[in-house]
Formats: sequence, structure tokens, C-alpha cells
Amino acid sequence: MEIDYQPEESIVSSFDEDSVDLGDVKDMRLEAEAVVNDVLFAVTEMHVSQSLNSASDVAYINVEIREGNRYCLELTEAGLRVVGYAFDQVDEDLSTQYHETVYSLLDSLSPGYREAFGNALLQRLERLKQNGQ
Repeated sequence: MEIDYQPEESIVSSFDEDSVDLGDVKDMRLEAEAVVNDVLFAVTEMHVSQSLNSASDVAYINVEIREGNRYCLELTEAGLRVVGYAFDQVDEDLSTQYHETVYSLLDSLSPGYREAFGNALLQRLERLKQNGQ
């Protein structure tokens, strides 16, 4: 049996990369923005790198801590780690420890961060106490 198939309309696929549903996969660029927004109050400067290529599995964050030191951080599923000692610098030979959270990483680098974080926590507790009375 022979079947003649003649499509009435050709199928054109339009693939929009931004509209892909990643399901449970995290987009590290979005994660990096969230990290920056979360701790910006406790550092001198922090932003997602515009010069280093971020992807769905890696992003780079530049941070200047209160003590004046600058770092380039790598964010992956494994966590955060220092990959350079200047903005937008990745030293392939540098082997530093991964931290599960940005809080842990900054806590290990900056006494000024610890102080700012502690002060912010105390202020918030004071506001909660005042609102509760």
C-alpha cells in the first residue's frame, strides 16, 4: 500500500533560547544576580562580571570587600570560590576552596563583612522587637 503525503504547510521551527524551560536546572547568571543583591549591603562593591562569559552552569562575580581587597568569584553548582585577586581575572592555576554560600565565603575573607552582617541582623531584630510591642 502506497501513501502519498503532501504537507499543506512546511513546518518552520523557531527556537528562542530565552524561552527554554530549564526545569530544575539553575541558570547561574540569575543565581549570581541574587547573590549580589543579597549581600551588597555588607561589601564595598559587588557585581556580576560583564567581561567574563557566564553561562547556565557558571557565572563570575566581582567583589570588593570592606578592607579594600578585590576578588573575582566563580559561581557553579559546587558553590562559590575565589578564582582571581582582581576584577574580571581568572587564574587557572589558583586552587581555592568552594563555599556552599556567599555568606561563608565572605565570612572567611572579610572581618568587615562579619561586622556589617552582624549589625544588620541586630537592627532587624530591634525592628521586630519594636513592632511586636
